Amino acid sequence: MPHPSIKQLEAFWWAATCANFTTAADRVHVSVSSLSKRIAELESVLGQPLFDRSGHRAVLTEAGERLLPAALDVLQAMAALGQAVDVRAALTGRCRFGVGDLSALTWLPAFVAAARQAHPRLVLEPLVDVGSVLERRLDDGELDFAVIAGRSSRSSLLSQPIGAAHFTWAAASGLPGAGRMGAGALLQRHALVTLPPGAGTTRLLDDWLLAHRVTAPERILCNSWGAVAGMLRAGVGVGFLPAGWVHTLGLRAVGGRTPLAPLHYAYQWRRGDTRALVAAMLRLAQAQVDFSAPPALAA
Repeated sequence: MPHPSIKQLEAFWWAATCANFTTAADRVHVSVSSLSKRIAELESVLGQPLFDRSGHRAVLTEAGERLLPAALDVLQAMAALGQAVDVRAALTGRCRFGVGDLSALTWLPAFVAAARQAHPRLVLEPLVDVGSVLERRLDDGELDFAVIAGRSSRSSLLSQPIGAAHFTWAAASGLPGAGRMGAGALLQRHALVTLPPGAGTTRLLDDWLLAHRVTAPERILCNSWGAVAGMLRAGVGVGFLPAGWVHTLGLRAVGGRTPLAPLHYAYQWRRGDTRALVAAMLRLAQAQVDFSAPPALAA
């Protein structure tokens, strides 16, 4: 009696855990037809369907639900075996990962350079977006990993703390009141310039406003740290920036006695994804994460 192959189990696991077969096929670097063929071969070996294809999208049958944890056990065992044989093996293929704008402006270039040196045959495809979007795309199987503010609330994702960013309220020296008022008072007179909802700093900001009983009647939302910094330099309003940026950009720190909490970042990946790629990128990210001020913004 034939036995399931690793490629068949791999195709099944990705198809069962990704948003659709197209994404799953991309994850295992085959066409959708090849993915479907491997799953059909697995169903033939087992003698029962693993997906119900009668609806708008394929869903797992009871047999598929039962097979899923067993398939994961086999794939994890094979991954552990491969790592035991050669933990320093160079990676190949494509690596799609997500980071926020702050990471992109600080440590991402050094990370990409280090990854290319360690794994020259690995094609890197970084995606920059707000944390909520990156988490959804990671959960759907579109990304291999992401570095996002905070731990994931999704049971399908795992998180490893990786670093923290510290922020300071800031304004242009010429902004009326900047030399004698704290951040709370300034927000009553000037616009709050900040990132939009969905960014990792949203909860940090909300917690600060609530704790200090401060409102922000006017807000200017922008999904770019560089643009936020530029508007603060132009005197458009008041906002907060990474602590190391304020002096470098010629801004005035305000609200010194009411600091913002640090924003902790986590390396996130899909539960059950035991590929060597995930562990290798985690090690590289841990070595490169640094939220200090980027020279480009200081120009």
